[in-house]
Amino acid sequence: MRKYFLATLLFACTMGYAQKQEYRGIDSILLPVAGKQPINAVVLIADKGKVVYEKAMGYRRFADKEPLQKTDVFELASVSKQFTAMVIMMLHEKGLLQYDDLVEKYLDIPYKGITIRHLLTHTSGLPDYQEIMDTHWDKSKVAGNPDILAYLNQYAPPKLFEPGEKYRYSNTGYVLLASIAEKLSGRDFIEFCQAEIFRKLGMKHTAIRTLAEKAAVKNFAIGHIYVKEKNDFIRADSFPSSDYTIWLGNRKGPGRISSTAQDLLKWDQALYTEKLVKQSTLAEAFQPMVLNNGSISHYGFGWIPVTDDPSGLIVWHNGDNPGYKTEIMRFIGKQKTLIILCNNASDQFENTIQQIRNLLTR
Repeated sequence: MRKYFLATLLFACTMGYAQKQEYRGIDSILLPVAGKQPINAVVLIADKGKVVYEKAMGYRRFADKEPLQKTDVFELASVSKQFTAMVIMMLHEKGLLQYDDLVEKYLDIPYKGITIRHLLTHTSGLPDYQEIMDTHWDKSKVAGNPDILAYLNQYAPPKLFEPGEKYRYSNTGYVLLASIAEKLSGRDFIEFCQAEIFRKLGMKHTAIRTLAEKAAVKNFAIGHIYVKEKNDFIRADSFPSSDYTIWLGNRKGPGRISSTAQDLLKWDQALYTEKLVKQSTLAEAFQPMVLNNGSISHYGFGWIPVTDDPSGLIVWHNGDNPGYKTEIMRFIGKQKTLIILCNNASDQFENTIQQIRNLLTR
């Protein structure tokens, strides 16, 4: 029995050492590069749900040099879209909608022939609502989905292309998805997400917060942008007229979820189960859209699938708000997870992601 215990202990120690060796190269990837902005972020890597690398680097707030913590809350930006897509999939499983239903069946919009599937996959051809609001909205007020829909109807800029003709990333589509979800569920989109996803999965630090609610979170990592004239990182919310997250602060669907790396890992692990939807339902989210001409558009339902990697299926999504860059990458073939939450929009972000991805897929 003693020999068995010693052998087991030796195996565990060997495996722990091997894991440290495997992920040791990440530290060098994250080191500042001369002439580049240092990456200010929380980085988490998990293997089969177990955290094998986790580090916080930089500052929660640059002004007082308060250090980031691994438990800090970040604005997720467009990483939020996978949650909006999940809400739609949940309503689909309940029989409340079909993916090929026309949007005009549920919402009064000046654009015809667009389906829910087109919204989910960014193939709707809808114009950019942010451009409309930036041009016409009074930025001393905070806009929400009803305001956005009203302005789409009032100004009605033309479609960019016919539905299903091509891919073009569309925040407008995800505003409409959240509005459809509210109409069909009879529930506020924020309340639905909180009750049916965040609370159900134990994501205690995740929410769709107002500006005041974010300010009340002591460990909220503030977004910063580099200002060349000051040779420093300045809070992104110091520039309200150019920060759409302020004057579009009540929008639902395309962004606004804030969370921690550990909460996102809970979300990631739940997607291997059927806690939210069946695996057969989720599988469609990881399939690229087929366009009208039969070609493939590499976007699913709130996820970007990579189906030709030798390591197996990879699905990912990034986010980009003033002062923030975020990403979750799920290596489903290897059951590994990469989460990076950055609050200084570092110019090293994309290169860092690519280098870590290369390490995890080799």
